[in-house]
Amino acid sequence: MKNESDQERADRNFVELLQGARVAVTGVQVLFAFLLTVPFSTGFSKLDQPDRWLFYLALVSAAVASICYIAPTAQHRVLFRQGRKETLVRRSNLYGIVGALALAVSMATATMLVIDYLFGPALGWTTGGILAALALWTWFGQAALNRSDDQTPDDHSSEGSSVSSSSRSRE
Repeated sequence: MKNESDQERADRNFVELLQGARVAVTGVQVLFAFLLTVPFSTGFSKLDQPDRWLFYLALVSAAVASICYIAPTAQHRVLFRQGRKETLVRRSNLYGIVGALALAVSMATATMLVIDYLFGPALGWTTGGILAALALWTWFGQAALNRSDDQTPDDHSSEGSSVSSSSRSRE
């Protein structure tokens, strides 16, 4: 936005990050809660050791994702009115990336475990691998390619823009 102060930009960026986290956190928490109940079901005892390790990875990565998506809100409470919004925005962005990676791992391994249980390891591992690749491509790969593009939306604006390149790099 033109003519916004550093504080206004930090506020806007933080609100945008929290809105994105709200979308993911509900799904992460439902997945995490479901995974917490699985060991108490009757079929869990039939899992072999490799499948138990898959379950472990799915459960722990769901917990990591949940922690990462909740961290910005918790830190905002601790840092409230301390003038640290830009630090909080940078940190929250990192938590969002780590949370999304952990969510991708949890979704892929949980699906892999179920498909393995129902149809065997070959289809389970194939499906899990495809889901992991799809998540990495759609969530990170495409965005990484856009970050490295020579053209940015600001390149097409008028030369008299009041937004400096150093301001854009902090967003």
